[in-house]
Amino acid sequence: MESAIKTIVTTFLSSARGKESLDSKTFQKMVKNQLGGVMEDTNSSSAIKEMQQGLDSDSDGKVDFKEYLSLIGYIANSMSQSKSEPTANSS
Repeated sequence: MESAIKTIVTTFLSSARGKESLDSKTFQKMVKNQLGGVMEDTNSSSAIKEMQQGLDSDSDGKVDFKEYLSLIGYIANSMSQSKSEPTANSS
């Protein structure tokens, strides 16, 4: 778990390149490059922009670390739910 947390933090910091938040272009690049395997529509610029707007709780047009963590939490929760749901073949 420690390794996963370090990866989450490092991914944000390296994507932000010394800034406190990710602008729209940087956020789109990070989502496409880092989250394509766990999210749908990562090749759709409009879907990523819509996602960014949903995360942007302070409406500054950027995704800060706290807002980024909301995305990570949402993805982790979705993965947990999909793994814990019984499949149709298990009964």
